[in-house]
Order: sequence, then C-alpha cells, then structure tokens
Amino acid sequence: MRVSLRRALATGLSLALLPAVLPPTPLAPGLTGPLAAQAEPAKQLPVLRISAIPDQNPEKLNRLYGLVARELSRQLSVPVKYVPMTDYAAAVTAFRTGDLDVVWFGGLTGVQARLQKPSARVLAQRDIDVSFRSIFIANGRSGLQPVRSIAGLRELKGRRFTFGSENSTSGRLMPQYFLAKAGVKPNQFAGGAPGFSGSHDATIALVQSGAYEAGAVNEQVWRSSLHNGKANRAKVMAIWTSPGYPDYHWIAQGNLDGRYGKGFTAKLQKAILSWRPSDPEQKVILGLFGAQQFVKATPGEYKRIEQVGREIGKIR
Repeated sequence: MRVSLRRALATGLSLALLPAVLPPTPLAPGLTGPLAAQAEPAKQLPVLRISAIPDQNPEKLNRLYGLVARELSRQLSVPVKYVPMTDYAAAVTAFRTGDLDVVWFGGLTGVQARLQKPSARVLAQRDIDVSFRSIFIANGRSGLQPVRSIAGLRELKGRRFTFGSENSTSGRLMPQYFLAKAGVKPNQFAGGAPGFSGSHDATIALVQSGAYEAGAVNEQVWRSSLHNGKANRAKVMAIWTSPGYPDYHWIAQGNLDGRYGKGFTAKLQKAILSWRPSDPEQKVILGLFGAQQFVKATPGEYKRIEQVGREIGKIR
C-alpha cells in the first residue's frame, strides 16, 4: 500500500522509514554541480614520480626529496612520490624508459638524459648552478699546497687521486677537463688510474682519512661539509677552485601535459621557480639544496658540458 507523506506524518510513522517509501529521484542527463560530483567520482591523477642523481648520502637525499615531493603535491594538487636511485646511470635509464617523470640531474647526466629523450623539458636550475665550481681537495699530510692556476694541478701527477661518481659533472667531468688542461692524464695518477668514490661526501671522507691524497668535489657539498663539521680543516683542505660552468638542473618528461592536463608542465616549472626562503617549508628545501632560489634554465646553456662529455668519451 502506497503511503503519502501527509498520512505518514499524521499517523506518527517514523521519518526514518520515508526513504524506503518515497521513490528515488533520478539524476537528470547533463547534470552539473555537487550532485554530478557525487554521481561521478573525480578521476584520480597518476602519481608524479620524481628522483635525483645520488650525489650525497641517502639519508640527506631522502629528507630533501621527501620535502620536495610534499611541497610539489601541495602546489600542484597531484600525488607526488620520490623514487631513490642506486647510481647516476640508473637515473638516466629510468628517465629514458619513462619510469621517472621529473629528475634532478647534474650537467652531464642531464645532457645524457635529453639526448636519449629529445622531448624532455629543461625546467630550472639553482641560482648557484649558473656558474658552478669544483673544488680540488688534499689530505693535510699529503704535502700538497694550494695552487693559484690550472698549471699548478700538475702537482697531482703520481698522487693517489679520486673522483666522485664516474658520471658526475662537478666530481669527474669538469675536474678531468681541468686536469687535462694542466697536462695531467688519468693514467698518471698513482696506480695508473684514479679512484671513483661514488659521491661527493664519500670523496671528502676518503681524502680526509688519507685513503687518497687528493680528490675533486663540488663546491656546494664542500662548503656544507665544512659548515656541519664533516670536513675537518686540520685534516683536509681546498687547494684549487675551478672556473664556473653550468651544472645541476630539473628535467621533466615531455608528455606531462597529456597525462595531467594542458599547461601542467608550465605550472610545475612555476611552482619550482616560486620557492623562497620566506616560506618556512621552502626555506628548508632551499637550504638543503644550498641555494636561495631556482631560476629558469635552457638546453643551450649545457652545450659546453656536452662538448666536454664527448671529449672524454662520456657521450658518444
């Protein structure tokens, strides 16, 4: 028996029974607004996978890029995940295969990645990457002294010397380039070859311990190590600072607009460029990056890095 609303109220029927009595109201075709949102759940955007070359210890990298992922997720309203890499080559390969969407590359690895993925987009570099520098360091008991020019690097012949990663711009590519200008070849180090520590902080630790007499690191990590006490001036010292060159930069896949919506890549770039020390969270991120802000970068700025990479056989 059909019961009217008026009769239900009059006879004291519980209002809780009314939904079972009253027929549901169908949604009209083309309905918009809150009811449409309830009818069709919003499409879940794919996770934006970010990563970076492992140029420092994993603990610091996990902290830094965990913060970066959280900040980008907040600004872009998409899920963001940091995916750690085992080495520099793995980061380049994962970008080539599309397993990573946005990567913080060094100069050399960035060029390698873009040559393998021509559609990739250069987004930004730190303010310090416009003219980045390498620092040659020496163990305090090595007898090596600071030098004033590239020619002074000849003193490294016959010494136990280590680079960082084999694919590091500031820890191998440019240091090898400057050594060549001084007339020092890799086979002229003690043992007939240089070492490769794998990262900048590892190079500092090895030279400080005396395992190697000298090495090359990037300026930002060197200064940070002095500041936090990991580099002891009584045991390890800087002996030469290189001229500047372009280095690290953010690179994104070329298909992000298709996956996340028109204009997404520009929005991503704008978000990175907007980071300032005046924002508490962004201040921590910039501090870990050793920068005051990010600035726009273009592929053309890295032509010199590509040239040197080809000269020493890291790019073919």
